[in-house]
Amino acid sequence: MKFTKFGKALSIGALSVAVVFGVTSCVQSYTVGYLYVTGTVTASTGNNGIVSGYKIDHNTGALTTINGLPVSSGGSNPVRAVLTLGSRFVYVLNRGVNGSGNGNCYGTGANACQNANITEFAVGGNGIFTPQETFFSQGMNPFRMFVDSSGSYIFVLDHDSPDNVNPSSKDNCALALGSGVTTCGDITVFKIDQTTGRLSLVVNAQVTAANGQPLTYFPVPANPVDFVLTSGFILTLAGAPAPTSYPYVGGSLVFPYSYASTTGQLTLSQNSSQPLGIHQGTAIVNANSVIYVLDNEPITITATGGPFPTGTYASQLLPYTLGSGGALQSEPGGAFPDDATLSNPIFVTVESKGKFLYVANQGNNVVGPNQESGIAAYFITTAPNYQLSFVLDEPFGSGAGPQCIVEDPSNQFIYEANEFDSTVTGRVIDPNTGELIDMRVLSTNKLEGPPTWCMVDGRTS
Repeated sequence: MKFTKFGKALSIGALSVAVVFGVTSCVQSYTVGYLYVTGTVTASTGNNGIVSGYKIDHNTGALTTINGLPVSSGGSNPVRAVLTLGSRFVYVLNRGVNGSGNGNCYGTGANACQNANITEFAVGGNGIFTPQETFFSQGMNPFRMFVDSSGSYIFVLDHDSPDNVNPSSKDNCALALGSGVTTCGDITVFKIDQTTGRLSLVVNAQVTAANGQPLTYFPVPANPVDFVLTSGFILTLAGAPAPTSYPYVGGSLVFPYSYASTTGQLTLSQNSSQPLGIHQGTAIVNANSVIYVLDNEPITITATGGPFPTGTYASQLLPYTLGSGGALQSEPGGAFPDDATLSNPIFVTVESKGKFLYVANQGNNVVGPNQESGIAAYFITTAPNYQLSFVLDEPFGSGAGPQCIVEDPSNQFIYEANEFDSTVTGRVIDPNTGELIDMRVLSTNKLEGPPTWCMVDGRTS
């Protein structure tokens, strides 16, 4: 077939357009992962909980609602969720509500949470959830949950053990933690069926209850605030005053259990807890093999020539390494200040390359100095000693009252779910400077009600 000069030009032009479209299609946006957020339908924690879900756009970081979500969380007041077994199953911890019908649960009696549960979901194609079974922790007021790295066991932290209802001279808190201990929290351990995801209770082989039967939980000191699994130990931040509201704060000590990954058993690794010299601990987090305790009380910097300006900061980070028997050993640089304009640090994440650290500060939802929400950002220096220093232009904005902070599966974006304004916000990570940059597209997504937790999933099929 022959072409005229015009025809040849038209043909070449069409080919050029095809090439352009072909190149464009190679860089077109696609879903790199899913972001899931637990929360409530409205501003009331007494309403049914939900799990919302978003597709993460690889090219821009934009979030698009997953078809079929949100779904009911399986109860009221969901506070934690975990993915496991190759992202085939999700477990949501629903705290339930107190006698007044809201989620402000603490202690025993009318103030305690009722109808708490763990709801299992199967994760299907396109990130949708299908409810499976419901399980129950052994204590009252459950509020924290995580899964081990193998996906074999799930751990739930209950603020109040069963014995707190009717403590006696021979109660199980004393049998596990020592004479004179009349109240305690507990950790409930479940084994995960690797085929169905079903949970089965792991009984305490170390302590026989006062009634002669194996204990069905693992006691921890009274008034726990948070817990974490790191290098074969479960560390519980506890020692707070008896709470009069939720969330729980005021951690002052760390209590270690040795964890047997083959059986799920927890064994006392020390005879006593480790005081930290603080009184307002809010969280304990393992990030890139460093254990951070977040403390919402002031720290004063007086030395000159260091990485932080002289002044008083509203809160601080205490970094540790893990020593013998689960004891915490302070890093040589000591405690580091949180950003001076922020308060109430609740979570830490280290970006994938281990260069930058980000702290989500919830603030206090009131107007005044050191009450703001936001993200503090740090450079991490490991030689000759561990050290943090502020990233340029930090702090970075978030929504109001971030509850969690996560990095997406492609290691490009940071997302937070924000309680006070019911939003999800996102920023781009500058891989060279650690700065968090506004996305090119709308980076704020409105939720149906206040969020409580978030997690990401890199499995998209």
